[in-house]
Amino acid sequence: MIGIKARTGLSEKQLFDFAVFRFQDAERAGYSEYSYWKSVWRNFVKKKSAVVMLGVFFALFIFTFIAAVIGKYDVRSLRIVDSLMFTRPGREFWFGTDNLGRDYWAQVWHATRTSIILAVSVSAGQILLGVVIGMVWGYVRSLDRFFTELYNLIDNIPTIIYMTLIALMIGKSYTIMACAIIGFGWLATARNVRNLVFIYRDREYNLASRCLGTSLWRILTKNILPYLISVIILRLALAIPGTIAYETTLAYLGLMDISTPSLGILLRNARSYFLDYPYLLVIPASIVSVITVTFYLVGNAFSDACDPRNHV
Repeated sequence: MIGIKARTGLSEKQLFDFAVFRFQDAERAGYSEYSYWKSVWRNFVKKKSAVVMLGVFFALFIFTFIAAVIGKYDVRSLRIVDSLMFTRPGREFWFGTDNLGRDYWAQVWHATRTSIILAVSVSAGQILLGVVIGMVWGYVRSLDRFFTELYNLIDNIPTIIYMTLIALMIGKSYTIMACAIIGFGWLATARNVRNLVFIYRDREYNLASRCLGTSLWRILTKNILPYLISVIILRLALAIPGTIAYETTLAYLGLMDISTPSLGILLRNARSYFLDYPYLLVIPASIVSVITVTFYLVGNAFSDACDPRNHV
């Protein structure tokens, strides 16, 4: 020390500058520009096919409103004209007419909008209900037996039996059937979420959170839910075309209100005339296929993008 001061000619105070904690410097050093959802979006846009299909879906949904404006006939004021029955697509009727002489263009696009809104609403409802029940089912040990027995009770009876009884005893309106689908459609999601929660429930950070008195809701939403996002997104994306297919089945069996056109109703009505007038089935079936492929590709891409292991 004496040699250093002799060589430099500096005092001890000048040689040493004691470190002082500065909050701003600490914040600057610990700051990261990483954002989970920005990273999700960056990973998602790398899948060009999924981005294109997502654009196709939004274009399809927006066009259902445009089609009602540019169409020559309104679906709510359709008149049954015997002389126009089974008119093939042409300049007057762009998609032709059905077995009652009604404009098929107006019916198809109104049915597409109805089915998309119904499918998205029902799928979101049953996924939300399934996630909530599944997380509680998997984390709270005392409720495991109750939810297991409830699951077995509902799952062991074919859902179509429940839907038939509800349609005959309560009604066939879209609201009633949508609530019924949600009421019985949460089972698969809840079971899947419950099994995943079992994996994360007893990890060290959750044990530490419980010891510190963290509330159940906070543990579920902050510690466990982020690990389930990719699975939830995938199930939601696959549930939407599945709901459309299920709605088609219910319409085919006569368990849906046929006064409001939907893709399921159109497919149901076209089954008897397909060989002679294939356009009645091909047009709505093509739209259902586009929606199914769209959500399959988008759902898989978005699920992969939500996986934290891909954020490197």
